[in-house]
Amino acid sequence: MNQELISEIEAEIGKITEIQLMPEQGCTSRVHRLDTTENSYIVKSSFKDKYRSWLNSEAKVLKDHRYKKALVPIYHAFIEEEEASHLIMSYVDGISLTTALKQAGSLSEKKKLIRSFGEFLNQFHESEAVTSETGSDWLDNQLTIARSYVESGQAEGDLKLLEEIISTKPHPVQQTMIHGDCTTDNVLVVNGKVELFIDVAGMTIGDPRYDEALAIRKFIGKHGFLEAFYQGYTRSRISKSEYEYFEEGLYMFF
Repeated sequence: MNQELISEIEAEIGKITEIQLMPEQGCTSRVHRLDTTENSYIVKSSFKDKYRSWLNSEAKVLKDHRYKKALVPIYHAFIEEEEASHLIMSYVDGISLTTALKQAGSLSEKKKLIRSFGEFLNQFHESEAVTSETGSDWLDNQLTIARSYVESGQAEGDLKLLEEIISTKPHPVQQTMIHGDCTTDNVLVVNGKVELFIDVAGMTIGDPRYDEALAIRKFIGKHGFLEAFYQGYTRSRISKSEYEYFEEGLYMFF
């Protein structure tokens, strides 16, 4: 962080006493913890245009009063420089579910964490949905964005796969609040339970099967783990074809 940026951040949160690069880093941003005499904060910084756009979307979600019932970090500020964008939000003393599962000392502890994840997501999907800004179908919109990513060379999926998932759209279900990238990396464990969403750029009204597919992707083939998840997530169970459509199809573009 350069001094000019530090000064801008201090104007928002007060005098910084310590800056730490966080041990868990994603592929789209760089994350620092900032301590002041009063509080601790997270600064998430992105540098590529695509990821800066996602960070801007995340800032808008955190600012939007419609999402206040969701368990997400508290928004403090968004700073844009010529070469980077920076989102300042509250710090929560937790670890990702991915890390918690690696650190778990027993199989029963892992299953308890996974069940907690299922319960957390179930509660979120069952919560009262906010009003959609556009009123449009989420999946149709995602497919349009996916095409733009393919045409600009910003997706792992190719045009052939895109055309396939456009032609094999699953039967629609009732849209709910969704996280939009609901992997074990993007929920925080606090005191042994999943309690917070992070990386919420995709949070909106959408197809809950997308969240469900991404949530269980690391549990497929591990019967005990998958059953632990569904002990907590009781509202539905995604089919094999639905899982393949969302996790092995649509997710390849995002």
